Amino acid sequence: MPGAAMTDFASRLVAATRAIGPLCVGIDPHPGRVPALFGGDTPDGLARWGEAIVEQVAGRAGVLKPQVGLFERLGPDGMRALQRVNDAAKAAGLIVITDAKRGDIGSTAEGYAQAYLGKNSPFASDAVTVNPYMGMDTLEPFLAAAEANGKGVVVLARTSNPGSADFQTQDMGGAPLYARVVEALQPAIERLTGASGWSSLMLVAGATGPDEARRLRALAPSCLMLVPGYGAQGSGAADALAGFVRRGNHLEGGVVSASRSVNFPEGAAQAGDLGAWQSIIAEAIAAAQDDLTSLSGVTDRAGTLTGS
Repeated sequence: MPGAAMTDFASRLVAATRAIGPLCVGIDPHPGRVPALFGGDTPDGLARWGEAIVEQVAGRAGVLKPQVGLFERLGPDGMRALQRVNDAAKAAGLIVITDAKRGDIGSTAEGYAQAYLGKNSPFASDAVTVNPYMGMDTLEPFLAAAEANGKGVVVLARTSNPGSADFQTQDMGGAPLYARVVEALQPAIERLTGASGWSSLMLVAGATGPDEARRLRALAPSCLMLVPGYGAQGSGAADALAGFVRRGNHLEGGVVSASRSVNFPEGAAQAGDLGAWQSIIAEAIAAAQDDLTSLSGVTDRAGTLTGS
């Protein structure tokens, strides 16, 4: 586990993946899908359901990724539910990447940065996702907050949604736009590189584009990756790990996010009691982690890593 010299976000994240595996569990409370067992599609239902997932994640994965929009849709009480989930995750020792995809100018960006990465953030997070397409100046408040507080910034590069090709792969003078974005990020990547040799500036690299992930790795060898699109979106472990690199006998280089497949596995909605639901969720998380660790090389959930 990380010690005193491993205070930056990248070092904490790498330590967690070496100890447990590269799975990142999303918390995505889609409308109508939170079981009645927890109160259904209400702010308290979202909070109780999210806290219950946190309990099942602890010890089975090291990273949690709540999706802000699916809490925000319920207004102020929905955001209080997000706050409860983030607080529970931090209390459980999990790393929290809050998926907010913020991006704005000047003092507005500063407000967003303080909300998620500030020293006394109301939404306790280790990192937050940001959209770079308004320009580098919009990222500066997030970079400054990350640098000051040992946090991370997760920049959209090549996302997993079908429409990502509308802009991200368009040719920009001989290279796709996503590659030009990463080229522009180089000083920030270096600025946030910590004791582990990895940067606390992460890149989103969808599992649906393994070739692009390999290109991103070549462009940014010190960047960790947040890989969505695994599981319910149809990509398997091999594609999800395409941008990772070999360290000894294991693969390293970020986390792979699974949401619907571990939030709403078959049978969970019909579970008759809390114990039955917990068993189904625990099995789904363990299966996703096992699928990834069988390829990445993490063999002992107690913290022993092949090749470490």
